[in-house]
Amino acid sequence: MIDYRSLYDLSGKRALVVGCGGIGQACVAALANFGASVATADYSLELAQAAAETVRQAGNETRALQVDISDAVSAQRCVAETAAAFGRIDILVNAAGINIRKPALDFAPDEWQRILAVNLSGVFYVTQAAGRLMVEQRYGRVVTISSVSSLVGHPNLAPYGASKGGLNVLTKTLAVEWAPFGVTVNAVGPAYTETPLTSRYLLEPGKREEIVRDIPMGRLAQPDETAAAVVFFASDASRFVTGQTLYVDGGRTAD
Repeated sequence: MIDYRSLYDLSGKRALVVGCGGIGQACVAALANFGASVATADYSLELAQAAAETVRQAGNETRALQVDISDAVSAQRCVAETAAAFGRIDILVNAAGINIRKPALDFAPDEWQRILAVNLSGVFYVTQAAGRLMVEQRYGRVVTISSVSSLVGHPNLAPYGASKGGLNVLTKTLAVEWAPFGVTVNAVGPAYTETPLTSRYLLEPGKREEIVRDIPMGRLAQPDETAAAVVFFASDASRFVTGQTLYVDGGRTAD
């Protein structure tokens, strides 16, 4: 008889979470809660250190790293330092991302390039480096934070939506390439979530109400709801699932 609870046990697993904002921090805490050792990495070393503290409090091994994932060398170094500290990387969570809101006609080329450099190219650089290790060890779980903006056309989010749509296709491609090596690659697409990245926007008059009207469940997402889906993809409960984007969106994309 299968012990279904054990499928979610991450004891002995080594994880790297890149991006330690609201959702990333929740992912760190969730993975540690299920027993994983977790290295935390962010452009802000202070954010990475704060997330690492939650791992220490859980009694698990951790390491905090500063990384600029838009720089391939920095991304590769982050993965190499994690592997050196842990001996291997079993789980990679890509939670880094930036955004600028403005009409498509108003974006400057450098703004477009910066968003794609972090949200798409940066995720690829980290995943490529970690994927090499996972393919060699013939085991790995890659989970990337996408967005409902990968599927729904949100005004004033042209480069952000393009980057997230690109992540969904990248997820499928890597899943197919790495499946023979025991590596699964999936994504989680949250709806608007209560995080520091959205807090300022949600304070604009009428914005919160406008967004909530489009979500059948009538509220915004919480970071822990995305983190719970990440744990599923990081665990053996999803061992036969790859190339998928799971939308944690209160029904937003079902409409």
